[in-house]
Amino acid sequence: MVSRGIKMEFIAVFEKQKEGGYTVYVPSLPGCISEGETKREAMKNIKEAAQLYLEETGKGKAKTLFKTVSLEKLQVTTFA
Repeated sequence: MVSRGIKMEFIAVFEKQKEGGYTVYVPSLPGCISEGETKREAMKNIKEAAQLYLEETGKGKAKTLFKTVSLEKLQVTTFA
């Protein structure tokens, strides 16, 4: 019998660092953070980090581990 994985989608937040490279994290997976010199490398690293996160903390309960977040655009007017 072949075991099939659960395909899940998450939002990853990339922050460009002044000293170079990117820090990236997954808000739905508290503490799941990585980095990379390029955005491509950071994406590869965060995918691996998320897989490990779910494997280590989930142990078959992956669907109940993460919190649901939503992203909304925010417009702010300032008078500076």
